[in-house]
Amino acid sequence: MDKLNMQTTNIVDENIKRIGELFPNCLTERLNDEGKPEVAIDFDQLRQELSKDIVEGAEERYQFTWPDKRNAIRLANAPTTDTLRPCREESVDFDNTQNLYIEGDNLQVLKLLRENYLGKVKMIYIDPPYNTGNDFVYNDDFSQTTGEYLRNSGQEDEEGNRLVANTESNGRFHTDWLNMIYPRLKVAKDLLSEDGVIFISIDDNEQENLKRVASEVFGAHNFIAQLVWERAYSPKNDARFISNSHDYVLMFSKDINQFVIGRLDRTEDANARYKNPDNDPRGVWKPSDMSVKTYNAESDYPITTPSGRVVEPPAGRCWSLSRKAFRERLQDNRIWFGPDGDSVPCIKRFLSELKYEGMAPTSILFYKEVGHSQEGAKEVVALLDKGVFDGPKPVRLLKRLLTLANLKEDSIVLDFFSGSGSTAHALMSFNAEKQKKCKFILVQLPENTDEKAKEAGFNTIPEIGKERIRRAGKKIKEESPLTTQDLDTGFRVLKLDSSNMQDVYYTPAEFNDRDLFEENIKPDRTDEDLLFQCMIELGIELSAKIEKKSIAGKSVWSVSDGYLMACFDKEVNETTITEIARQQPYYFVMRDSSLANDQVADNFEQIFNHYSKDTIRRIL
Repeated sequence: MDKLNMQTTNIVDENIKRIGELFPNCLTERLNDEGKPEVAIDFDQLRQELSKDIVEGAEERYQFTWPDKRNAIRLANAPTTDTLRPCREESVDFDNTQNLYIEGDNLQVLKLLRENYLGKVKMIYIDPPYNTGNDFVYNDDFSQTTGEYLRNSGQEDEEGNRLVANTESNGRFHTDWLNMIYPRLKVAKDLLSEDGVIFISIDDNEQENLKRVASEVFGAHNFIAQLVWERAYSPKNDARFISNSHDYVLMFSKDINQFVIGRLDRTEDANARYKNPDNDPRGVWKPSDMSVKTYNAESDYPITTPSGRVVEPPAGRCWSLSRKAFRERLQDNRIWFGPDGDSVPCIKRFLSELKYEGMAPTSILFYKEVGHSQEGAKEVVALLDKGVFDGPKPVRLLKRLLTLANLKEDSIVLDFFSGSGSTAHALMSFNAEKQKKCKFILVQLPENTDEKAKEAGFNTIPEIGKERIRRAGKKIKEESPLTTQDLDTGFRVLKLDSSNMQDVYYTPAEFNDRDLFEENIKPDRTDEDLLFQCMIELGIELSAKIEKKSIAGKSVWSVSDGYLMACFDKEVNETTITEIARQQPYYFVMRDSSLANDQVADNFEQIFNHYSKDTIRRIL
């Protein structure tokens, strides 16, 4: 059986493979740090393939760069051996929910999610730190090598949190923020479906840089809009110059040719503009100007109204219809001359014949429609009894973005700066209203809270987020008991941790023969911990159904109705192996040391070849 790698895909290797498929003449070999040959790219040759004139050296070119940008790219591509460990006691409806709440460094978590959710996420919303000169999450040390970073990325400061002050007096004020956001966006892009979309909240401090970074990561041609959210409902009279009343939400698609915007429900005011003064059987309509600015001599002709008056297009304009098209619409009662038949002709636009359902969204998000910052704060207070989180986004704002994302029946929504959990709250409410079954994945670093939150019993931000989701889900069901029986308000809690495997698993060459025969799994890890690391590597969604069975006295895990079966017990005999093989799983995983004896080991392959030869077998 092949051995599981127990680490994420090396993106650099994947990129080299893709380039090699397009330009095989650009592949070469070099010696790695261990003196062994490895495949590499001949960049001079690749440049020649991509350009008639090589652009290099000090020649001027358009580019957006900052110190350590190359390291930020390398950081996004570096694999990780970290894993996600399930936490049943903090979850809600662990065995049935499709939602995930993940605690840990979001860059490492995104890399792990890339194994399971590549191209599966319909919408991403993030509200990253705004870089206002205060503390923000940032622990990507670019003075380290990639290997050192991977070993140290789980460290915390002396207070137990991972915050660094980024004041404007810091010479790397913008650089540090860019190095934080760039690799996370780069990895997140891989998770988006081809018709997916990302929304990013930001203010004036980094709006310009964020748009340039997002344009580079997602492609400037995939930019949809820079939405302006009216976050304040009253001016601040103590402002030195301008009372800032807005934030931004940048909107980028994965592929603008495949993304379709979600339109807003029509309002009563919008429908009120449609009347039916002539009792047209096609229903209500509204008049539309028949003249246009773009002049065309063939569409410049006189029209005689029913009253006998002759009218012509305004000066410098012409009719939008040719003579023939006008006569056809006149014959079909689609031209309106006013109640007295004496007005300038207009085209009748029927409500029933609108090209699109709903209304086109606008770039300004008014607080009357989507809420303001104080509304977001009040929502948290209403659920948790106290104001324990600064700056939560209002649920109405998030529901507007969910609408624009045009979610399908069971789309996945990801938020990897999840804070108080506004995204989960909004999605559960959205599902209840639209009768959908969309799923959320929230990611949050276990940052320490301030003293006010600690006094309320919340020591970390994830504690706030999880409790808010619990209470919000309960409240939504209580308010609409008849329509929310099947609403998923649960969530499966997972926590980022170092690998379940001992170092000997990854670097056996550094250990002696005695070490190699010792247990390769860390002593504090459970069988369910091992199962989730297997799910990550084998690309199985982390919300998949999990069952624990007993076969011949051994614990056997079944994931997605037998798609993956795993047994991590020791002294596994032929009876257990045979019963597992009879169920014909797609994958079967077990420990290297699980088999009871050499005879069972000798018969293992024969048993599977007889009952389920296509099962892919792996060992830890």
